[in-house]
Amino acid sequence: MNKRQRGFTLIELMIVVVIIGILAAIAVPSYGSYRIKSSRAAAQTELLQLASVQEKIYLNSNAYSPNLTTAYDGNAAGGLGKTTGKTEDERYTLAFSGTPDQTFEIRAVPVAGSAQAGDGCLLIKDNGIRQWHESNDACNSASPKTW
Repeated sequence: MNKRQRGFTLIELMIVVVIIGILAAIAVPSYGSYRIKSSRAAAQTELLQLASVQEKIYLNSNAYSPNLTTAYDGNAAGGLGKTTGKTEDERYTLAFSGTPDQTFEIRAVPVAGSAQAGDGCLLIKDNGIRQWHESNDACNSASPKTW
């Protein structure tokens, strides 16, 4: 009696493992790049929201708020209401610079040691300028990109 063998041969199994390995080698770096880009876009959105809050405060008080983490009360003496000095995904640290009351510049600097580190600093100014200092976390590029 001849019995028929069922199942996979070792060669077939090794071919499948190699194909899965090749796909993983392509997909993992692409996914990492996607996460960095999506975190940058989320930080840009948060900067726009914070700039909008600053403009509301300016309309009420004729001055911008210098406080990021103080509770929002609609006046320059209050703040922007962020509970931490970081973006929601905690990949960027938020900071103010500029002359308090009459100008503002909000920066989003990548957190050192995170996957975002080295991607570059983002900033938005009271006059509407939006910059991305690509690959420069110090925000001091000679010619930053706009976003």
